[in-house]
Amino acid sequence: MPRWKALPDELDPQVREFAGQLRRLIDRSGLSIAAVADRTGYSKTSWERYLNGRLLAPKGAIVALAEATDTDQVHLTTMWEVAERAWSRAEMRHDMTMEGIRIAQARAALGEFGPSPVGHGGSRRSAVTGAVTGTATDADTDRGAGGRDGGRAPSVPIQRGTSPRVPQQSQARPGAGYTDTCGSAAGGRPPQPPQPQQGGGPRKPVDRRKLTVFLAGVVGALMVIAAAVLLTGPGGDDNDRKDAATPSASPSPSAPELPDGVRCSGADCTGKDPEDMGCGGRFANTAASVTVGGSLVEVRYSETCAAAWARITRATPGDTVRITAGAAAGQRGAVDAGTDTDAYTPMVAVKKAADARACATLASGTKGCTTEAAG
Repeated sequence: MPRWKALPDELDPQVREFAGQLRRLIDRSGLSIAAVADRTGYSKTSWERYLNGRLLAPKGAIVALAEATDTDQVHLTTMWEVAERAWSRAEMRHDMTMEGIRIAQARAALGEFGPSPVGHGGSRRSAVTGAVTGTATDADTDRGAGGRDGGRAPSVPIQRGTSPRVPQQSQARPGAGYTDTCGSAAGGRPPQPPQPQQGGGPRKPVDRRKLTVFLAGVVGALMVIAAAVLLTGPGGDDNDRKDAATPSASPSPSAPELPDGVRCSGADCTGKDPEDMGCGGRFANTAASVTVGGSLVEVRYSETCAAAWARITRATPGDTVRITAGAAAGQRGAVDAGTDTDAYTPMVAVKKAADARACATLASGTKGCTTEAAG
């Protein structure tokens, strides 16, 4: 009986219940995980993840397991649908949590640069108001230094509770537009000449603010990207979907179109794992078998893949099995130490099942081979 690992504590109760049901089905069937993988067409690594709660099995795997264990498909798929909904809810909560963390870190990173600078319209209005205030202050200073009027026409005072009119910047040059407006508002008084500023001309703070905003945006975007990369770095879950992510092996130009899930045919299958290439399950059958000692040795043949491999069950650690096909090099498999009681070899290309022959050598020294396979 397989030794099951403890399920993760954070696993949803409904997913935990479904994983336990799958384990009990396999225990009652007497199959090892390797045998389940061979009969369902899904790899041994994938089944270990399904049964340990690290990944929810796809519906196709559940249907194949029901067939391999003589279980009612309707009942098993009903429990899978309940677990699938629970798994989706858990993934949604995880995604929302990660998104919240990314947003919080992005806000914290962008907040280091302080509040956003005032827009173009506000900057122009502030500059004009500063010019008005500066002109009125200069006029008061000149009046105190050179007499009551200082020998020049008085400027328009700023009254409390009122705001000076903002001139249209697009209609006149800076300074001149304001002077004309003030002159007309003062009841026909002669306009004042613009006050020269120190430093050789007016400054342009808008350009510096634009540069600051641009640099702040670039730095903020880089920090957000870095935070996203750190939080969503390479995870192990992508490896759980290796069946879908593994690139398909390029078939020979003369190979027929293969069914979905089958990744090789003929010579392209030689030396490859029948589970990983999708040649097992419903695409394979036992072409020949023989009992060696207490172990069952079989020739497994896939017409779809035009390949064969050997399988040994009810075996003990140290037993080996080999597949040969004519003069071509054979392939070998062995039963590992542990709880496994079966093993299978990589594939060899064959034109028909009769070309393949399986032989076993037990740890006790007993040997045996299959007779010529039918077909």
